[in-house]
Parts: sequence; C-alpha cells; structure tokens
Amino acid sequence: MNAPEYLPLPDTQSLPDVRALPIERVGVKGLRYPVALRAADGAVQNTIAEFGMYVGLAHDVKGTHMSRFVEVLEEKRAPVDLAGFRAMHQRMLARLGAVTGRLDMRFPYFIRKTAPVSGVESLLDYDAMWAAETDADGRTRLTVGLMAPVTSLCPCSKKIADYGAHNQRSHITVRVEVAVGELGLEELARIAEEEASSELYGLLKRSDEKFVTERAYDNPKFVEDLVRDIALRLKRDPRIGRFWIASENFESIHNHSAYAEIAGAGAALGD
Repeated sequence: MNAPEYLPLPDTQSLPDVRALPIERVGVKGLRYPVALRAADGAVQNTIAEFGMYVGLAHDVKGTHMSRFVEVLEEKRAPVDLAGFRAMHQRMLARLGAVTGRLDMRFPYFIRKTAPVSGVESLLDYDAMWAAETDADGRTRLTVGLMAPVTSLCPCSKKIADYGAHNQRSHITVRVEVAVGELGLEELARIAEEEASSELYGLLKRSDEKFVTERAYDNPKFVEDLVRDIALRLKRDPRIGRFWIASENFESIHNHSAYAEIAGAGAALGD
C-alpha cells in the first residue's frame, strides 16, 4: 500500500492578527527539564529545573511557536553557568524571532558543608533561581536568587548568664541583579548564612550541636536585623544592581511567623 499523502499544514501562528494588541509575555510555564550546572569552581551539579520561557508578541502576529521553546532546551550544550544561561536566553529570542523575552529557571541546589567542630561533611539543599530578561531597549537583566535556611535567635529573650533564649529556623530569600561579572550561588548563600544567628548543616555531631547552639546565642538577630545586615553587604558590592531580601522566621513560641523584607541597590548603580 502506498503511504497516505498529507497536505502541508498552514503556519497558523504566523498569520496576521487585526486586533492591534501586543502581548508582553507569552510562552511556556512549569516546564521541568534536567540541567547540568557549572559552579564557580568548575564543579558540575545535575539537577531538575522548572523553566519559564516567554517572549513578547508583536501586535500584528497571531501567536508564538510553543514547540520552539522546548527545542532550545533540547540543544546539546556544555554544563551551564551564568554566562551560558544568558547565552541560552539570547538563543531563545533568536529562535522565536523576538525582541523582548524572559527565561527563568527554579531548581534545588546542593552545597557541601563541613561541620564546625567534627569536620564531617554533608550536603544542604537550597531553593535557587536564575532569570534573564531583555526589554524593548535591548537591555538584558540577569537575576540570581536563593533561599537559605538558617537559625535566628531572639535578642529579647536572651539572658546574660545562661543559654536560655528561644530560637527558630528561618528562611532568608535573596534576589540580586548581577550588573558586572559573576555571582555564584555559593557566595549568595554564604552572605545570608554569615548574617544569620547560625547556619544550618545536613549532618552534625554532638560537639557541633553545642557549637552552633552557643554561636546562635552569642549572635542574636531579630528578623529586621537579618534583612538589614544582608542589605548592607549587598549595597557595598560593585557587581550588584537592584536587590530584594526577605526573611521569614518560623516562630518556636507562636503559631505565626515573623517576617521582614527590604529592597535596595548595590554599588553597581552608584547608590
């Protein structure tokens, strides 16, 4: 039997549209894909990211070609660092024939940590994100973000003679626009952890538990202190443009959280 003959399908998405309404952002959302990431030290980490891929659509074009977003992810490439992520964003714009667009991905990221006394090593997971967005003027903004779990200890319940203050686990979220150079996720995590009462570890021995408990007591922080102290660090950084910081403290003595957020600009913007 002869194979059936099919007439070519029309490219419906490329048909003209008469409603004269441009669309700021159209594409795919919630697309999960495996990705290999290259850290600043060259180490490669495999993870699964959730992608959002969007472009601006001209007022006279009916639709975008959704399959082309997936084709961008299917391209063979080396493990991705920030420069590679920005290049992927540019390839997406070129593949879709777009001037404006946004590429973002959210993913679990693991950092190996060493316990402060015993020296045992373990991995700790963080929620991380990268985003690249190009506006109508051709400017591309690159954003790096991370949620770091930490310990915070309440200054108002601290006593002078004993380690009796209440503490809680906190989630510090930091997002920064990288204006110049590179900013690794490890560095962003380190900034958040150094300004907390104490950092967290995946594995601790008894001697480590005593150390981190006493360190938190000796370094009490309100939720307001956490965001302000991190903001001071970021304001001095010449690589950073705009930044946004939030902290949620899951209170151990209340059935609610304490929360604070702050936004500002780093030294790259001259503020």
